[in-house]
Amino acid sequence: MLSVGGSVRSSVLQLPVQQVCSAALKKSPPPCRICCLMLPIRTPSGVGTLSGVRRLSGVRWLSRVGRPSEIGTLLGVRKLSGGGRFDDAGAVGWYSGLSDSAPVHLCEHFLVSVQQASGLPWWLSIVVATLSVRTLITLPLAAYQIVIIAKVEALQAEISELAKRLRYEVSVRARERGWTEKQSRFQFQKNLRRIVSQLYIRDNCHPFKASLLVWVQLPMWISLSLALRNLTLDQSALQSELAAGGALWFPDLTAPDSTWILPICLGLTNLLILEVFSLQRVNPSRVQRIMTNCIRAFSLLMIPIAATVPSSLALYWFSSSLVGFSQNLVLRSPMIHKILKLKTPRSDSPYRDLLSAFISKYCR
Repeated sequence: MLSVGGSVRSSVLQLPVQQVCSAALKKSPPPCRICCLMLPIRTPSGVGTLSGVRRLSGVRWLSRVGRPSEIGTLLGVRKLSGGGRFDDAGAVGWYSGLSDSAPVHLCEHFLVSVQQASGLPWWLSIVVATLSVRTLITLPLAAYQIVIIAKVEALQAEISELAKRLRYEVSVRARERGWTEKQSRFQFQKNLRRIVSQLYIRDNCHPFKASLLVWVQLPMWISLSLALRNLTLDQSALQSELAAGGALWFPDLTAPDSTWILPICLGLTNLLILEVFSLQRVNPSRVQRIMTNCIRAFSLLMIPIAATVPSSLALYWFSSSLVGFSQNLVLRSPMIHKILKLKTPRSDSPYRDLLSAFISKYCR
């Protein structure tokens, strides 16, 4: 894959600031009278201040926190007891702002609407909601990603031919103008990037468009995870419904899976997806091997993490991975390739080839 690189030079205007700083240090700003006059005003709902910020014993507490002694973190592994101040716990404020964002509230409304409209138990509603989102949003983006990758692969033969012609032209021009080897290499790479960029524009297949799926799927995954966590831990009627909305070995969706069945299934599914993708690379580079090993380690790390969060989150993560793996297999079908009108040659028996590659790599 060819990449386009470049450098941007910028100049910095340096101004003498020694005299300004010394003058500023000699003068101290007068105290703000408005800040000093924070007089309490009695209202029917309680005691407030002129700034409209409710205070509790001189400490400003975060919104959407039910009890000051229990402030949840992102994964629910640890709780801050007796504190929770914004000044002392910046991570708590960051998490509170993220969990209180508009996308998370939209996902909460979506999950509740799916459960109320279908009338299904909560565990099945989570599965149905996951299947709906992955089918209506990520599946079209995954198909678009395959189209972009196929167009880029189809351009490789043309790029290789143009690169040979460009290398010859640069060598002729180097002899005429007396360029050094470094100058010739620079001119070749510069003109090759320009040619490749023009080809991407012509066929509307810039490789960055292939990463659109990640930029949509990752925020959606985080928003749905935080929405499920909010619904699970909020002291409301939904929490009692989720506590009784499980099945089989996880009857309580607000408690972690003590049997570790869901976390282990999640880790195995993620590893299976990774291995299927790695089988597509015939001769992976060193960077690709490092990235593959890092993702393997992260997939294993997700097992103990999923064992500490509520079962509703572990169920969603496992359902999302399983649906994603199934859709990946569907997109390998020759019928889908005909519908998408892919130009690159594809195998007529992709599943048999995938099974043979898997057996030859891991069973011999």
